[in-house]
Amino acid sequence: MLIYNSLSRTREPLVPNTPGKIKMYTCGPTVYHYAHIGNLRSYIMEDVLEKYLDYSGLEVTRVMNITDVGHLTSDADEGEDKMLKGARREKKSVMEIAKFYTDAFFADCDKLNIKKPAIVQPATGCIDEFIHTIEVLIDKGYAYLAGGNVYFDISKLKQYHVFHDFKEEDLEVGVREGVGEDTNKRNPADFALWFTKSKFDDQELKWDSPWGVGYPGWHIECSCISMKYLGEELDIHCGGIDNAFPHHTNEIAQSEAYIGHKWCNYWFHVHHLNTEGGKMSKSKGEFLTVSLLEEKGYDPMVYRLFCLQSHYRRSLVFSWDNLDNAAVAYKKLVARIAALKEAEGEQVDVAEFDRLKQKFSEALDNDLNTSLAVTAVYDVLKSSANAATKLALIADFDRVLSLNLISAAQKVREEQNKSAQPAVDADDPRAASIRERIEARAAAKKAKNYAEADRIRAELAAEGVTLIDTPQGTTYKIN
Repeated sequence: MLIYNSLSRTREPLVPNTPGKIKMYTCGPTVYHYAHIGNLRSYIMEDVLEKYLDYSGLEVTRVMNITDVGHLTSDADEGEDKMLKGARREKKSVMEIAKFYTDAFFADCDKLNIKKPAIVQPATGCIDEFIHTIEVLIDKGYAYLAGGNVYFDISKLKQYHVFHDFKEEDLEVGVREGVGEDTNKRNPADFALWFTKSKFDDQELKWDSPWGVGYPGWHIECSCISMKYLGEELDIHCGGIDNAFPHHTNEIAQSEAYIGHKWCNYWFHVHHLNTEGGKMSKSKGEFLTVSLLEEKGYDPMVYRLFCLQSHYRRSLVFSWDNLDNAAVAYKKLVARIAALKEAEGEQVDVAEFDRLKQKFSEALDNDLNTSLAVTAVYDVLKSSANAATKLALIADFDRVLSLNLISAAQKVREEQNKSAQPAVDADDPRAASIRERIEARAAAKKAKNYAEADRIRAELAAEGVTLIDTPQGTTYKIN
């Protein structure tokens, strides 16, 4: 598999540190509000990556943090803490806010078929690890105490800006909106590892530390949580492109200063979901959530398909018209699958299965090209393969795409059968008996007991009931 590595800015063959195994870390949500669909685009694409690696035979261990403390509103460690902001907004404690929005986040993930990582760790559960790592960084000369806070000293590094070739003047304090100067710092780009009461006196969550009562900075949590569960050699680190700087840059700085060698081999960044007016955010315009899409009548799978139709390294523009187009495409795709009907005794054509599966794998091996992977589903439907082979392939592909294609098609067939069923007097005892025997006949055919299936048909015919087999299932008429 070739994967684009943001660190080298090139596509590279994916080579695990340990053959057959992948250690994968995902930056999780800051749980002060609902996740908007722009946030969830990243998690959808990371989900596809994990599922495809597993599909390819690799053993994946994926870890995600939950930021329930220490995430400030600007990239200079200035401004109001987002968790505290959420608590004030809803007049609840920070931990009440964290619990509610963590549950809401994973409920949205369930709706979108995003697999929950094997390990999910809230930041508040790793305070001891944060303190230990900071102590080591101080001992090694990479961190210093100033004004009651602990900062990482980027001047100690050979290279700090690893993802981009930044110009020094573009990083000056005050150039970016909302960035204020922290006069405790030796260098404007130094970042906080630990805050004491001198930072925010009204901060609700605080812990004892060698530097006073306080709380961790945002960046330290991902390094420590990753190393706690995945060790000192990480294969893939995922996140939105907006995390590349400063968050992931700072993670690399502190992690490699701590362990003394390269930490992560591949950086997987998903680009923004934009509205027609610019980058999507919680603070402007209509707050677009999965629940809002559902209220407007959209199946969450429509949004998942909408995301899969575009490459993860391209910004995607959301509009209701674009989502409508995805809804139409999803409905038509499911209808075509629902129309497939296996013939009696039909077997999967192994050679054709392997040929068409190769196209699917080639698409995802090419830097997770989900657009071509979706095209591979249409190629299956257009192929000359028999229905059994097509259905087996679609079920196989959907282990990765997770679009509920087979179950959605089954639901369509059931609705079609229901509407096609002729009206029978509810008091007529034959109605229930006919339905039961049709279901028994279907079960017999599935078990390849064709003699029993023929017997049931003949029995019903003798009672004046003619069975009608259609691509959508079996209906009947009473003579």
